[in-house]
Amino acid sequence: MTPQEQEKALELPLCMDEERISQTVIETNRAPLVLAFAVELLRHTMPQQPLSSRLSLAQAVVSANSRSKAVSIGLEKGPSADEEGWGEGQPRVKVMGREIAVLKRGGYEWRGEEKVGEHGAEGAKAGSAVSETQAETETQASSATVTFEPTPKSTWAASQPITLKGSTFIARATHISDPAQRQVLMQSLFAEVPTLKTATHNAWAYRLRPPPDAAPGARIREEAFDDGETGCGELMLRVMRESNTVDTLVVLTRWFGGTLLGPDRWRLMRNCVAAALAERLRKTGAEVTLGGEALWGLDLEAARARQTATVGGYGSGTPAHQVVTGVVGMHIHRPEAARAYLMKSFASAPAQEQDAAGKSPKKVKTQKAVQAEKEENLGLLLGALRIVYDSWADHLDAAELDRRAWGWYVAVRPDVESGQAGWGAKGKVKLSDVLKLRRPGS
Repeated sequence: MTPQEQEKALELPLCMDEERISQTVIETNRAPLVLAFAVELLRHTMPQQPLSSRLSLAQAVVSANSRSKAVSIGLEKGPSADEEGWGEGQPRVKVMGREIAVLKRGGYEWRGEEKVGEHGAEGAKAGSAVSETQAETETQASSATVTFEPTPKSTWAASQPITLKGSTFIARATHISDPAQRQVLMQSLFAEVPTLKTATHNAWAYRLRPPPDAAPGARIREEAFDDGETGCGELMLRVMRESNTVDTLVVLTRWFGGTLLGPDRWRLMRNCVAAALAERLRKTGAEVTLGGEALWGLDLEAARARQTATVGGYGSGTPAHQVVTGVVGMHIHRPEAARAYLMKSFASAPAQEQDAAGKSPKKVKTQKAVQAEKEENLGLLLGALRIVYDSWADHLDAAELDRRAWGWYVAVRPDVESGQAGWGAKGKVKLSDVLKLRRPGS
């Protein structure tokens, strides 16, 4: 399948009907609830990751958490595969406060519903001169046709314009050697490409290496300006840091189309900036960076189990460096398995009503009906989580949102017995309690 076909096949149900959500009580154990929290969290904290990657990364979090819990209650013993070094040398990301080893999915090119245009192509929408955060108070958004004029190749490198739901983004990058040049460079750009003046936002950011006469240990100089596109300046600086780009000025332009884009906005901005920097990157070190690449969550326990079974005489305590391994064939958490786990894990809590004889009524449901109910409950749970995360997204950065997510999960997770008696046990979760996690006043 193409990346687009694969992501389509992995889609999850979603229902954001607050009335239905508030009336729903599900029965589940803790692991799939962690999985649901993590999958929806990653949509906000790592919007550049496709759904397949989010499912894999979230399952890696569940696996690591379950392993730690099993050790703490005495079901397992000894160091984890990660602690033994099976993830050594691999990049890491933090999800719900837990670091997990990941594998870069080289060459995996995924896009959402956005359309990538060409310079000189007409028909892109230029929205009203309001920012996305102001849009909720606007009743209408005017539109106009914009022609993307060629960028002066001798000075600026440009991304292709990307359009989604009427909003169009394009980024440009050029060399800069002194902060005083920034205004002159931008004035020159606007003179060469007059349509930029009609844009809703023209955010910018630059990074400069220390001057030759700077004191030893002087830091790279950075500055950014959002121009009303909340968080855009810091995002540009982050992308530039990840690629070790210096002596470069980036201008990110947006015509707002009147529709809020949610986390997709971050992904589109990142993609544009990364594309504009592609011809101007200047590497300053060999540090492993993640950039905006798609990732897999590594299944280190499966890797260790396989090597233990196939390499005679070593045993489970064998350090990773004593076993020959490679990237090809590395064990990952498959997104299909994570999705299947979610789809079957959220049953409706048993009804409490009693009939005239004082007995709970029993309604026999077909297996098909039971599965459909579980999928519907998953959609309601994910809808509740999306409402919660959306309420905080413009008020917390990605790191803080990630930090708080575990506490929110703990606040609503099902009550089970402590110790081994509660391992895998199920309990009730009121989705109305999930909605209470929203930012006050939202």
